[in-house]
Amino acid sequence: MTSHLTRADLAPAHHLRRAGQWDAALALVSGTDPEAAALRAEILVERHMWRLDPADAAVAALAEVRDPALASLLRAQLEYWRRLFRLGGDQISADPVAEFGALGGDPEHGGWAMFFHAVSTETLLGDGTAAAAGYRRARELADAAGDLLLDSYVVRHQGDQMINIDGDRDGGIALLRRSLQLRAAAGARPQVAAAQVALAGELPPGPEADELRDIGRRTARELGIPWLGD
Repeated sequence: MTSHLTRADLAPAHHLRRAGQWDAALALVSGTDPEAAALRAEILVERHMWRLDPADAAVAALAEVRDPALASLLRAQLEYWRRLFRLGGDQISADPVAEFGALGGDPEHGGWAMFFHAVSTETLLGDGTAAAAGYRRARELADAAGDLLLDSYVVRHQGDQMINIDGDRDGGIALLRRSLQLRAAAGARPQVAAAQVALAGELPPGPEADELRDIGRRTARELGIPWLGD
């Protein structure tokens, strides 16, 4: 979710990662050069987020990441998921909210850091107002970078806020639909499944909601995403 690696020999692994084929992607990433090490760590962190598998391999991979900002961002993500899903185990970051916040001005990773700072402020600290400002800034950074996937994450959470805080269900659903469309455009299959289930949960009961929920959960079961496939 964080890099834009374009080196030709890493492109197949990058595409497999977007498709939710994390094990196949890892099998294609060899070598210890900085780009390969960064992609390996990103894949392992992302696989852990979706599958909730043990975080040990992801934590170990961070030691090989030579970009300090990326390593910090990934470490904070691991701790965020550990706390959000109450996974137990050893603490990975002392304060993920602060760690995300410290990276907000990073020229390469600032957009994702700003998003994670906003979402962790909302979900871990319960501060929706501060999160809303962070989402707005993250969306600006996503637009500036042309990052469709980041944009999809931001508008998905803005849609939730619009429904649950502002009381604007139609506007919120429109943003959830946009999130789904952006994820499809980015070729991000796990994220598409999550967007389908989220949108289904806000639609009135009926064929569209049933179909979205069924397709999303089928994809989740195929990719081994336990918290989405039940």
